[in-house]
Amino acid sequence: MSYDGVGQRPKGVRGSIDGRLCRGARPAATHPQPHDGTARRPGGRHVQRALVFLTAGALAVPLLAGCGEDDEAGTPLAPQDIALVARDKVADGGTLKWAVDEVPETLNTFQADADAGTGRVAQAVLPSMFRLDAAGRPVPNPAYLESAKVIETEPRQVVLYKLNQQAVWTDGREIGAADFVAQWRALSGKNSAFWTARNAGYDRIAKIERGASDLQVRVTFSRPYADWKSLFSPLYPKDVMGTPDAFNDGARRKLNVTAGPFKVKKVDTAKKDVVLTRNPRWWGKPAKLNEIVLHAVSRDKRAAALADGSVDLAEIDSADAQRIGLAHREKGTGTPLQGAGGKTSAKKLRDWALAHGFDSDQVHAGRKKLRKAITRYLEQQQALRDVEVRKSLEPAYTQLALNGSTGPLADERVRRAVARALDRVELARLVLTPLGLPAVPVGSHLALSGQAAYADGSGAIGGQDAKEAQALLADAGWVRGGPLKEQKKAEKAAGPQRPSEDVSNGGKDGEYIVGEDDDEKGRDDGPGAGSHGGSDGDGKGKHHESAGDQHEHPDQHLAREGKHGGAPGAYAPQGTAAPAAAPAGPLAKDGKPLALRFVLPSGSGSETLNSVAERISAMLEQVGIRTTITKVSDESYFKDHVAAGDYDLALYSWPSSAFPATDARPIYAKPVAAADGSVNVEQNYTRVGTDQVDQLFDQAQATLDEDEARSLIRKADSRIWAVAGSIPLYQRPQLVGVRKNVVNAGAFGFQTPVYEDMGFLKKGAKVSPSPAK
Repeated sequence: MSYDGVGQRPKGVRGSIDGRLCRGARPAATHPQPHDGTARRPGGRHVQRALVFLTAGALAVPLLAGCGEDDEAGTPLAPQDIALVARDKVADGGTLKWAVDEVPETLNTFQADADAGTGRVAQAVLPSMFRLDAAGRPVPNPAYLESAKVIETEPRQVVLYKLNQQAVWTDGREIGAADFVAQWRALSGKNSAFWTARNAGYDRIAKIERGASDLQVRVTFSRPYADWKSLFSPLYPKDVMGTPDAFNDGARRKLNVTAGPFKVKKVDTAKKDVVLTRNPRWWGKPAKLNEIVLHAVSRDKRAAALADGSVDLAEIDSADAQRIGLAHREKGTGTPLQGAGGKTSAKKLRDWALAHGFDSDQVHAGRKKLRKAITRYLEQQQALRDVEVRKSLEPAYTQLALNGSTGPLADERVRRAVARALDRVELARLVLTPLGLPAVPVGSHLALSGQAAYADGSGAIGGQDAKEAQALLADAGWVRGGPLKEQKKAEKAAGPQRPSEDVSNGGKDGEYIVGEDDDEKGRDDGPGAGSHGGSDGDGKGKHHESAGDQHEHPDQHLAREGKHGGAPGAYAPQGTAAPAAAPAGPLAKDGKPLALRFVLPSGSGSETLNSVAERISAMLEQVGIRTTITKVSDESYFKDHVAAGDYDLALYSWPSSAFPATDARPIYAKPVAAADGSVNVEQNYTRVGTDQVDQLFDQAQATLDEDEARSLIRKADSRIWAVAGSIPLYQRPQLVGVRKNVVNAGAFGFQTPVYEDMGFLKKGAKVSPSPAK
């Protein structure tokens, strides 16, 4: 499982063929099911339900509401940063070496073990009917489509695709209805011999037929489907989709027939490469590069790979971004190896190594080994001066997940108290401000700023207000100074527990209670320093005003009264006082203290994530909620804890879809009990859901009025905020280390990459300054 230091992402949450991020698909037979009978988590080898993202409303005849400007949706918080230049400034030829996490197990994006590498390949070599623009909204791809629109709504919805007459597969055959039919039949879910990861949308198709010519495809739906633009992106040739054998095995390590600016030359597992080469049958503007090589490099080795030239482009974490920045600032400065007489004391070498992020083993190695390590580091720093960091924000966000299935968080009032205790602005600043990115909290579970469905729905729960949080806890029966029953040694205060061997480093080494020693020591010296009293950690002490000092969200007065349509329970009933000058000691109820188990990954690259958790824990401590932070191995974090429901609090990321009605539904669907007593949570790992949210998603999927669909999604988001199963925190930073002469590539943000325009800058040409810098 990879990290960027800002939020763990389920492995199966991956890049699709047009830059859209994929949530999950139906379970694959790679890992055992979690103990509660849930479908397996989205993972690098197994995902959960909808694989390919798109989503908006559909155009109907007569023309229904268009996608006009919507002030609530806003604009993307950060532009893409790709060193954009015109094609005439890009040199012809060359090989771009692009780091990926691993060589993909399959080149079929509709299989459960597809990953980000699978998506990169598909983007470059396969047709996609729609792609995403800079605001994360679907637009027709002119390389394959002349037009696509809904031409009938009664008695059934009919979409007519008019294909680009030049569009052909690499075997010379025209792209046409036969390919659409084969993909529909493979993904419809009607034939279990096809080992598909999802069937969302394809199961609503009644028939597909040729239109007035071979370049027209008519798709008739059995029931209305607003997210029809999400279909056939990517589109595979009938050679891959035509039979179960071809689908299941024929496109795992090769794609003989493609139709993009590049084609697959080979998959070399020994060298950890996927090699893409120019497609001579490509009818569009010819690719500038001769080849793109996707090379597998682990995250902790990417700075070294950029330095030695084994890759030209790599997503990196914040530590590597800082290291690249340091390489530019250190130009011409001295080194620790330049002591008097050419010698430097071991202590000075160790101090320098610690200050430059060397790991403990390197720092405490012998003087000779340490000098060699420093020499290698300095050589890499010299090489990294030819690399720059391009940055934007990913179309994904990090959230705090609250397990509502058991323990104190099964009570909505406690979950809402957690939400009211958080200063989300401070948390966003903690992660994004040091990177020079806009520190704006995410206001929606279902879209990000700039996307059509975005609106800030956080008012349904309310901003930070410690007094309101305490009042909610008091109303739920948690009071300070209550009697505590003596607990057995193995008994914990709250939430499901795992054996101690799950804790990283064994036993108590991976576990500590936040706030336990506050009387002896302040929080200033930890990663969460400065969080008490709403400080944002920069010395300014800024925080949200209390609810009583703000204008209320339209639903908040209803929430106080518990009326339908608001956010019932978001506020304590009027007259419920937070205990002022309460006795010292933890909050308690029924003889048990209020303590939550905060599970985190322990691997390298998780430092920022841990700092966020520390800051959250300090905020919760201010309202009387104690947290025990438990660090577990990266491999077990999602599979054995989040997906299995073995946590109270956790941090992980979800992508934002252009089609939330389809793609977000399994993440927020109400868990359903099966006849055998197990519970199907789909991808709803917080296990918090309502019938009303499910109904709003269903209605949004079924309307062809874009304005109505957008309104329904925003209503669903407000209800999701109100039940407080998950709290969106910040949009994930996108940091990419890129060789300076690489152009039209880098931090793409929402927008689908244009592979044929990528390349190396011509000698003498210049790049205009990026708006992100």
